[in-house]
Amino acid sequence: MARFEVPEVDYTRYTNRQLAAVPLAVLAVALLVIGGFYATTGSPVTPGVEFTGGTELRVAVDGGNAQEQIDSAFSAEPDSVQSVVDSDVYILTFKEADATTAELESQAEAADFTVRSTSDVSASFGEDTQLLALLGVGVAFAGMAVLVFALFRSFVPSIAVVISAFSDIVIPVAMMNLFGIELTLGTVAALLMLIGYSVDSDILLNNHILRRSGDFYESTHRAMRTGVTMTLTSLAAMAVMALTASLFGIGLLSSIGIILVFGLAADLMNTYLLNLSLLRWYQFEGVAR
Repeated sequence: MARFEVPEVDYTRYTNRQLAAVPLAVLAVALLVIGGFYATTGSPVTPGVEFTGGTELRVAVDGGNAQEQIDSAFSAEPDSVQSVVDSDVYILTFKEADATTAELESQAEAADFTVRSTSDVSASFGEDTQLLALLGVGVAFAGMAVLVFALFRSFVPSIAVVISAFSDIVIPVAMMNLFGIELTLGTVAALLMLIGYSVDSDILLNNHILRRSGDFYESTHRAMRTGVTMTLTSLAAMAVMALTASLFGIGLLSSIGIILVFGLAADLMNTYLLNLSLLRWYQFEGVAR
């Protein structure tokens, strides 16, 4: 049976600045992407219908060239079009400002589509939902930071975990902009999951280095054997989920999988480069010396 072995990295070949340079550069680029997107659109990431308000239609489309029929049927361009596997049903979403529900239903019927169901989200309700979702992410991140500081009771190890977790969130958000993934309740859940993943791997590394016996590099490799294996396993599972969901046209699961893939890859980089460089400085040059 094949066995995965985490190679032992010779960290003595690199200075702390060299280790931290790559994750900090990636974080800076991610912040520039988000800042540029905010400057041009007024939002750090494109909000979905749940947050902007709009209409979702489920319509049955007969005949071939369903996408062309949908494009020509409506005066407004659908925000998203998803097919239901093994059926002729399509899920169409429209932003509230584009057209009213009555207009969309009338246009669907005029194109000989069978309207299976409709659902509406008002703009005011969507705005309240967006604020609540962002508040949830903020509270979760703040709660994580308080817990980490209470656990280690030292500034450098604690801030290393917080910075890594912050970067693990920012990088996937930037990638959402580049890949055109909207902020929905499902993608917010993915970002919340990344906070948990990040804290788990960072606390594992900090505990092995600060609270267990052994040389710094021996403790690092011991933590990596568990942490890297755990993260790569989760990353592979999310990649398979994203690919499978894309093939079957399940847009939400595909988006969640893509976000988690980027977030977990960022977590590997931030934990074993950025966090590790801060811990090594703390152990050999900082207050723990």
